Amino acid sequence: MDYSNNRMREELYSQAISAGKRKYFFDVKETKAGDKFIVIAESRKIFDNNTGNFTFEKNKMFLYKEDFEKFQRGLTNAISFIETGVIPEEPESYERHFSPVGEKDDNIIDGIDFNI
Repeated sequence: MDYSNNRMREELYSQAISAGKRKYFFDVKETKAGDKFIVIAESRKIFDNNTGNFTFEKNKMFLYKEDFEKFQRGLTNAISFIETGVIPEEPESYERHFSPVGEKDDNIIDGIDFNI
């Protein structure tokens, strides 16, 4: 495959999962440097009232190897919370940027310089 001119690389692995009106895609690709990464995509079938036709809305997320462990931990914690209702304990080094619903986080904007 020709990788010149910033062309999208062919998937090394691809899996599609149908879930009602949604379809999820897990594609493994490779950078020019040979590093593999995952593209997670969601495709939703939606009805366009203006045209009277169905269209597909797509969203993509790129997940790189150095973030796999943190992403997996976050996903596992979120699933665990949904299943048990208990907020999982997090290691001291874990950064939490969002608060559970109903919990106020007064420090969420600390460190942001608003004097641009």
